[in-house]
Amino acid sequence: MEGTTNLVVYSNGEIIHNTDEGVRFVSQNLFSFVVPCTMTLMELQNGLCKSMENSTLMKVSRILYQNPIVVFGGLIQFDVMPITDEASMQNMFQIHRQTQMRHPQIEVYVEFETVEAVAVQNDTDIHDDRGAVYEGMNSDSEEDFEATYEAGDEDEDGDAGVEAAAENVVVRPSSSQPMDVPPFMRELNLEAMHAPEFPEYTNIGITDAEDGEFRIGMEYSSRKSVVAAIRSFTIAKGVDYEVYESEPQTFYAKCKMYRRGCDWLIRASLIQKKCCWEIRRYNGRHTCTIGTISQDHSKLDSDTVADAIRPLVETDPSIKVKSIIAEVQSRFNYTISYRKAWLAKQKSIANIFSGWEDSYQALPWWLSIMVQKMPRSVVQIETCPLYNGNEEAQGVKILHRVFWSFNPCIRAFRHCKPLVQVDGTHLYKKYKGTLLVDVAQDGNQNIVPIAFALVEGETADVWHFFLRNLRMYVVRKDGVGMISDRHESIRAAVNRSGGDWQPPRAWWMFCIRHIGSNFLRAFKVPHLQKLVVNIGYSRMVEEYNINYKRLEERGEAYARWCDAIGRRHWVLAFNEGHRWGHMTTNLVECINSVLKGARNIPVLALVRATYYRLNELFMRKSAQTHERKRAGYTYSVFVQQWIEVSMQQAGNIVVHRFDRRNEVFEVRKITTGNVLVLDLARRTCDYGHFQVERIPCRHVIACCANQRLDWQLYVHDVYKMTEVREVYRFEFTPLGDPDTWPAYEGPTLVANPRLRRTSKGRPKLTRYLNEMDSRDIRGPQICRLCGAQGHSRSRCPQRTGPSGAGS
Repeated sequence: MEGTTNLVVYSNGEIIHNTDEGVRFVSQNLFSFVVPCTMTLMELQNGLCKSMENSTLMKVSRILYQNPIVVFGGLIQFDVMPITDEASMQNMFQIHRQTQMRHPQIEVYVEFETVEAVAVQNDTDIHDDRGAVYEGMNSDSEEDFEATYEAGDEDEDGDAGVEAAAENVVVRPSSSQPMDVPPFMRELNLEAMHAPEFPEYTNIGITDAEDGEFRIGMEYSSRKSVVAAIRSFTIAKGVDYEVYESEPQTFYAKCKMYRRGCDWLIRASLIQKKCCWEIRRYNGRHTCTIGTISQDHSKLDSDTVADAIRPLVETDPSIKVKSIIAEVQSRFNYTISYRKAWLAKQKSIANIFSGWEDSYQALPWWLSIMVQKMPRSVVQIETCPLYNGNEEAQGVKILHRVFWSFNPCIRAFRHCKPLVQVDGTHLYKKYKGTLLVDVAQDGNQNIVPIAFALVEGETADVWHFFLRNLRMYVVRKDGVGMISDRHESIRAAVNRSGGDWQPPRAWWMFCIRHIGSNFLRAFKVPHLQKLVVNIGYSRMVEEYNINYKRLEERGEAYARWCDAIGRRHWVLAFNEGHRWGHMTTNLVECINSVLKGARNIPVLALVRATYYRLNELFMRKSAQTHERKRAGYTYSVFVQQWIEVSMQQAGNIVVHRFDRRNEVFEVRKITTGNVLVLDLARRTCDYGHFQVERIPCRHVIACCANQRLDWQLYVHDVYKMTEVREVYRFEFTPLGDPDTWPAYEGPTLVANPRLRRTSKGRPKLTRYLNEMDSRDIRGPQICRLCGAQGHSRSRCPQRTGPSGAGS
């Protein structure tokens, strides 16, 4: 066997028992395909669903394996074995290895059921996980390593892991969930993509007595603050202690060298009358010395580091682990391990933004409150059932996907350019996932995010979910353009849209940078990549023909590859102006850079960060547009600067009128002698800028000046300050005190356990399993000396003798 086998599938047929062969499968819908013998249950279910050529969503409800059993006389009888988990899958493959000579294929009986979407408020409960294949990050960069690194249960200093193992008990979200707004969520900087990778941080210390020593009578607010102060003191002095007594009302510690050269001890107790902790006994300074110098300290555990770096994480949750190590070294003069720094970062994130599992539980509660406080916002949640064994858990669902858009963003798009850019970015969290973002642009070239989605990856089902909701609730106008990459999953989603994202309702176009990358990947000819990009940027048909002919001369295969894309999807001269001059998805990538920190925090904190950052964006832009309109400006800053430059360049252009209606002109530039045709009625110019940007170029300005026409008639309304102001007219609503929010009554959501990241590094010990697998493949071990089974030649009794010594 070469690692694969033929799988025969009987779908939705009949199982006949008590035949001469035992159990027999019968079905009119019979098909087969080759599968690897390392296939998982989820991969098998996905493959089965994809093999069913059906337009409706299907789910595998049952898989039964026709198990061959060797009976008396060497005959084979077939029995039924249900395939329900990974163990039964591996057992099936193991049985097949042993019986493949007599039964060379695997036969299974599969039952499918149709997935129905049930809307409950804003939730959609689905049972389909077909195509939920996560496209993992293959980069070995440090950032990706930090994103996927997962520590074990214990730290070097004995810390418990970031979280205990998940339990079956699910606590419903309540107002006790931390709902404060860290500074990070309101921090908005659209130039964040140009910020340095490793910002410098100021040192933050713990305040103690002036000389750093304790004194009897010092008071602390809690037991935690007492222990933190003692730990900080111990770390700073380079000494260590052992806990002698630790009770709810007492903490008693002694130096590790107590009665061996040092009598340092400290005792703190809870004073009920004062409602505080007080130092009741203290022996004074340490008199011991450390015999060896260590780079780390046993009391500098991940909890202590997490408290110390909390202000840094509040400001930037994407802070690098090596920056945390540098901060700890600067503050405590100790160099902690990468593992301890990573653990501290995860604990600090959990303390600030709530735990990862708690975040999933509180997410639907927060979203429901947001929709109540800010009506006409949109939230669509898809869930999957959670099973406890073979039984479906009641009142608990797995969060599959969530789409959201805020009401101010939905209304803003009505006054933006009729163009959207969509893209996805991976999340650097405890759980795998992808954040999909849809971005528009106002008449002043400002970025306006209008919709988001958290999904399991970039698959056809995922993009269909996102684009369907985007079209249904946000992008409702016709004639809109959409720019994305050439991902096949997006193509499948567009084809499934029923014309919602196809002409004449919408024009789907490709990012030219992705076109160049795909060309380079296909042909490995870097010197032609720029020529392909230039073909896409061709504003005039003549320019396109020249560039295309140059490419065709270098190889007909290159030209045919470009033809297969379709000129309308990527060449500027053939898109009928739907691009508005945008050739890439750079707007979305700018937002990805701005939201970089949000990609490292739990799911609820990420959603809330989009809420507060967009609130900050709308407040700033609303104030700016109001001031500009009040100052008397008619157009945005972008258009004003464009017109000023065009007027300066229009002076050396000769204009010839070609019709009596003052609509068609021939213009010639004096310096070059180039002749262009300009049609004001159709708003086209051979140069291309006029129809692309919808702003008068220098040729239009020259014609208007020559014929005393008003050039303002040819500026699109989207660039007027009245429209730009409307983009930011609607405001975000404060959500108020969580203690006043109504209780959440829907199902409790939990994370998909299949999306939990696994740790990188050395794999678990699998030597025993590998040996067992190899023995199963080889069959019984046969001695080459005596011919008996069960031992090798080196362990044969005829060779070693009764005593075991070599003969």
